[in-house]
Amino acid sequence: MRTFRREPDTRKRRRPLKAQVMIDRDFAIGETDRRLFGAFIEHLGRCVYGGIYEPGHPTADEKGFRGDVMALVKELAPTIMRYPGGNFVSGYNWEDGVGPVEQRPRRLDLAWMSTEPNTFGTNEFMDWCRKTGIEPMLAVNLGTRGADAARNYVEYCNHPGGTALSDLRRQHGWQAPHDVKFWCLGNEMDGPWQMETKTAWQYGRAAAEAAKMMLWIDPSLTLAACGSSSRNMPSFGAWEQEVLEHTFDHVDFISLHTYLNNYKEDTRAFLASSDLMDSFIDEVVAIADAVAAKRRSSKRIMLSFDEWNVWYRTRGKREGRTVPGWPVAPSILEEAYNMEDALAFGGACISLLNHADRIKSACLAQLVNAIAPIMTETGGPAWRQTIFYPFAQMSNLGRGRVLRAAVESPTYSATYYDPRGTQELYFPLPEVPYLKLSAVHDPEGGHVTLFALNRNLDEPLALEADLRGFEGMAVSQATVLRNDDLKAVNTKEQPDRVNLAPLEGVEWSGGRLGARLPPASWCVIRLSPTG
Repeated sequence: MRTFRREPDTRKRRRPLKAQVMIDRDFAIGETDRRLFGAFIEHLGRCVYGGIYEPGHPTADEKGFRGDVMALVKELAPTIMRYPGGNFVSGYNWEDGVGPVEQRPRRLDLAWMSTEPNTFGTNEFMDWCRKTGIEPMLAVNLGTRGADAARNYVEYCNHPGGTALSDLRRQHGWQAPHDVKFWCLGNEMDGPWQMETKTAWQYGRAAAEAAKMMLWIDPSLTLAACGSSSRNMPSFGAWEQEVLEHTFDHVDFISLHTYLNNYKEDTRAFLASSDLMDSFIDEVVAIADAVAAKRRSSKRIMLSFDEWNVWYRTRGKREGRTVPGWPVAPSILEEAYNMEDALAFGGACISLLNHADRIKSACLAQLVNAIAPIMTETGGPAWRQTIFYPFAQMSNLGRGRVLRAAVESPTYSATYYDPRGTQELYFPLPEVPYLKLSAVHDPEGGHVTLFALNRNLDEPLALEADLRGFEGMAVSQATVLRNDDLKAVNTKEQPDRVNLAPLEGVEWSGGRLGARLPPASWCVIRLSPTG
């Protein structure tokens, strides 16, 4: 349980801001599932073509995969990768992306108003996942197609051989089954921007039938049903309930999507926005458990946060997100992330960790170029965006038991804005703690890692943490991500303008940790056993 201490929001104070935290190794929220640290590749802009796949690039391998991008992906350390969409999947024929490349059809993609050459498809994606050591997650088209195409896709990918579709895969050069375990049943089917939008009843029935037949092909599958496209959809809540009424017996997950924004150029509200993500998660958990209770079922539907990120500059109206003339891989949705974006993003990372008991899968949208932590120049270099660093630290250091942290922090008030059509939605946030924190214990290595966000823009925050049951430890790592200019970005010319730096002055003694968190900063502190 967290308690907050309200402080007047003034720049002049008689005493420094202080936050106190109590953590006990015996009290945990839950274990982080390895799928919590996933990402997303969609046929959108330059995510695939010019992103992960660029034959002829100086670093490309024999399959056309960019080596510089693969190196950054391994540093980012995502564990599962969603593909091929996203909005794109609602009009996708999976058969177009398999077989001899020269025979694959070129199609008009209505999701992003571009031309899809299909030179990269399922089998190429599987090869890329194997090279990067990432688990594949596939989505089936429940927009323009349905259950029959979905079960055929599973047969092509997972059946060992002896049938028309499994033997077709073998003829295409992939003898062993791909053995894809995690499948998404469509994408954002309540959205009017989606190809063949459906009501909750229509989608629920289609998803239930697809799931049933997919599981008949391969009973080992893990399936995720579509939740509402966002918390702001008019259908939110009622959609989740009806969809789960249809799919409860077949699926393991329901999906959530959230994109944080700063449309009003209000940094304080922007940094508070991840707290609404916490509320969103709690609401979906309540709905899922209500469906279980109605059935007198002990089964618990888990949450797949399979789209999340900061995204607002290149969002907005459709005409601002597409390029006329149906181009191949246009440069669209290429959000240039700054320092304050990285801070809001870090808050979202903490939200995911602190719900590790129910969020067992999540995918950062997306991986390269389009609203992504990695940027490339076609034919040129690749570099890390500001949001790269919080995700890489969360994935590399955040695996284990998420501990319950009792946080006492001064607070501030904010009002967050989020658009829905032509309406403006305001979310009052009366008590936003300056400190947002998560603590993860790695039982195997014995490490404890604190992820801390100081949302005060002007003053440092003195952190005092009492960690009970963690004797014989020492500070092994302490870093800070910050920049005096909250609008600072990393570019091809200045790829390291925003970067991690040592966090000085961290003290550890007798189970107590002391640190000074600079204003507007993302800090990570790791304790490791001395023995």
